[in-house]
Amino acid sequence: MAKILLAIIKTARPRQWVKNFALFTTVLFTGQLFNPKLFNASFLGFVAFCFLSSSNYIFNDLLDAPRDRKHPFKKFRPIASGKLSAGVAILVSIAFLLAGLAISYQLGQSFFILASAFIFLQYAYTLVLKHINVIDILAITTAYFLRVYAGEAATGYHISVWLALAALSLALFLAIGKRRSELTLIQSYQGVVPRDTRATLLHYSEKLLDTYTAMFANSTFITYAFYTFLERPITRGFFFRNYNEFVAEFPDRKWMMATIPFVLYGIMRYMQLIYEGKGESPEKILMSDWPLLTTIILWVATVFIVVYGIGG
Repeated sequence: MAKILLAIIKTARPRQWVKNFALFTTVLFTGQLFNPKLFNASFLGFVAFCFLSSSNYIFNDLLDAPRDRKHPFKKFRPIASGKLSAGVAILVSIAFLLAGLAISYQLGQSFFILASAFIFLQYAYTLVLKHINVIDILAITTAYFLRVYAGEAATGYHISVWLALAALSLALFLAIGKRRSELTLIQSYQGVVPRDTRATLLHYSEKLLDTYTAMFANSTFITYAFYTFLERPITRGFFFRNYNEFVAEFPDRKWMMATIPFVLYGIMRYMQLIYEGKGESPEKILMSDWPLLTTIILWVATVFIVVYGIGG
């Protein structure tokens, strides 16, 4: 029983739940992180998307088991290796799907619609879209983007259009980086060809993916920089909320610009990892590459200080 439970947990891919932290974007950047009602709504949304995404991961592994057995490391997945039976996997996938939709329904109509669109897109990707070049990248990107706007639906607050564009560019950058790294990784294994693992890799040349990667790395940096330049300062900071002379002295302060160096380094570091063939799983990189993880922690800490400490 313990082995089956461990196989279920592994197939649910809990490390990929880190993607669902995008639902906290709204409460973090609008200064509402300490609002209990909105934080709880964001957390429940996070849990719902974890259930929904894990439902699809299990479904994906069921369909991809024959291909995964030919992959250098996917062949060790529980379903592909035979450690988890198809029957149990189907039941768990359905249970996760129903749990995720049930929680989503409690968070309101808008959230439920976005959650339904998310899981529909995930299943469509698994069944059809991942086999169509370019569309596969756009589908992954849309899934990232739906997470951000689900956070808006859960709270009723809205993020800046520039921050939304930065999130979109980042999603494209991560999705393309995933494909670029997959191509690099597959080419490094003797006797393994792209069509045996992911057919769409046949339609992506190194030069094309390099162009895409550079394009959206640039757009991520530029849109985020515009966000820090153009976003209206939040004036609810704790450190200086009683110091009117400080606010008056810097009426057009843009303290969020202090986060730009972390974003720039993060993009450059991630690109380095892509070309080393380590970007096939973005969430794994985020949790295992210490320079990148440290940069993300420092970026979050700086955002927190600016929004909740200084206020602006």
